[in-house]
Parts: sequence; C-alpha cells; structure tokens
Amino acid sequence: MSGAIRLAVIGLGKIARDQHLPAIASSDAFELVATVSRDGARSDGIPHFEEVGDLAESNIGVDAVSVCTPPQVRRAVAQAALARGWHVLLEKPPAATLGEAEALRDLACARETTLFASWHSRHAAGVAPARAWLADREIRSVRIAWREDVRVWHPGQAWIWQPGGFGVFDPGINALSIITHILPRPLFVTAADLEVPENCAAPIAGTVSMCDSAGVNVAMELDFLQQGPQSWDIAIETDAGTLRLAKGGAEVSFPDGRQPPAENDGEYPALYAHYAELIRAGESDVDLAPLRIVADAFLKGRHRQVAAFIE
Repeated sequence: MSGAIRLAVIGLGKIARDQHLPAIASSDAFELVATVSRDGARSDGIPHFEEVGDLAESNIGVDAVSVCTPPQVRRAVAQAALARGWHVLLEKPPAATLGEAEALRDLACARETTLFASWHSRHAAGVAPARAWLADREIRSVRIAWREDVRVWHPGQAWIWQPGGFGVFDPGINALSIITHILPRPLFVTAADLEVPENCAAPIAGTVSMCDSAGVNVAMELDFLQQGPQSWDIAIETDAGTLRLAKGGAEVSFPDGRQPPAENDGEYPALYAHYAELIRAGESDVDLAPLRIVADAFLKGRHRQVAAFIE
C-alpha cells in the first residue's frame, strides 16, 4: 500500500479523543477520513457517521479503522470492518471475551487483513529497556501495584461496571500486557480475590496470584478507589537486583540507579507506527495473553460482594 493509509475511528469516547486522534494527527502514515459514533461526538471538519454501515455505504475510501468502542460491542464492529476488507486496530481489551477475540483473529486471517490487538502500555518508554535487561537475568519474584481513582480516569463510564466491562481489570490489563511482554515464560493464575460492588457486575479491587512455568511468583494488587497519589508500578526482583517500572511503564530504574532516556514519542504514536508497519507488511499482531490472564482470574477467583459503588 502506497501513500497515506485512509483511517476511520469508530467510537469517540475519552480514550479516542485524548490519545487516538492526537496520535493520528501527528502521523505521516495515516489520514483520518471519517469518524463513527452513536452518541453524536465528532471531530471538527471530519465526515461523521452514526453506524459503520453508513460509513461503508458512503463514497469515502477507507483502508483501515481503529475500534475504540466499549469492549461489549467491539466484536460486532470489528467483524463488520474485517468483512469489508478493512484493516482493524482494537483498543484494549481487544474484546469482551477470549472467544470473541479468537474469532476476530481467525476472520482476519481468512480475509487476509491486518488485525492489531493493541496493548498501548507495551509501548511505554521504559518497557523495551526493561525487557532487554531482563533477558539475561534470573527472575525471582514480581510485584505489581495498580491503584487509580476510577472517578478521575473513567468518569461517567457506566459500561465499565457491566458484564464484559472488566471493572478494575480495564486498567489492570495494562500491567498484564507489560509483564507478559517482558517476562520470558508464560504466566498462570493460581488464585484471585475479587471485590465486586453490590450494584456492579465487575470488580472494583482485588488481588491476583500467579506463577510462571518455572514457579516464579507474581503478585498483583488492584484498586479502583485509590485517592491521593496514583500508582502504576512493577517491581521485578532478579539475581542482579530489583528492576522497577513506574508510571505505567513510562519510567524504568535499574538496580544501579540508571534511568535510560525515552526512545519514542509516546505510547500511542508508537502504537500507530506499529499499526502502519503491520498493514504495509500484510501481517497481524494478536497476542491474547493479557486477556487470558483476566479470564482465568475471573474463573479461579473468589468473588466477594462489597459496598455499592456510587459515582
């Protein structure tokens, strides 16, 4: 494919406005040609449609889409796009269930179109240096603390508490996307304790215990009601000391105190650079390891009812 990739953004919620649209605007690889949203949100000067079918029936040429809807409707939207031969980027999590994500992967393969199950936190500045440093180390334990205030980061987003909305795992899956990328062996959930508000279908806090195939313990703490300082931290103890990732992977500290400079312009610009590379190469990137861990935590977890969540 030569020239700019003609891109439509489907779903214009907070993440699309805050991250996707600015990243697309700064990219030479993409041209934003349309937006789709049922709630009336739109980008100034860009053709807008309420349904994917309306876009398909227009005279606008589309090569690719970015699907930024809530996960509960993501499969249907992505399926319609893939059926039309459009390349598809899925905001995380890629779907509401593993089965949906696997079906989209198979459809993209059959249609010979690119499917990118994107994990933006893997493109945080500290992740690549951390992965390279850990490659030659013996890992002894991992601790994850992901604590943020849902009222600050997800205001008014009722879908996050509904079935398929993930609750605290919506941010927590970012941590899982990092550790499944930088650790050398697959992870398995051994136990989970999930706190579910009495008026919600998804957890608001919890812990997840994991181990890798060599028996290394990985402990995760999640809290969606954190007040004061927010924390998105990972500490990995190795035979050469403790490596620390902070601010969601944006900062890495090696045991000797070194902090390497950032090697990219931000998570979402790097995400779109990778999306363009995949399309040009005719390839897909559909790693479902983070989603599988969330599914296993729901399956193996103890679900405890706690006080109602009132925004």
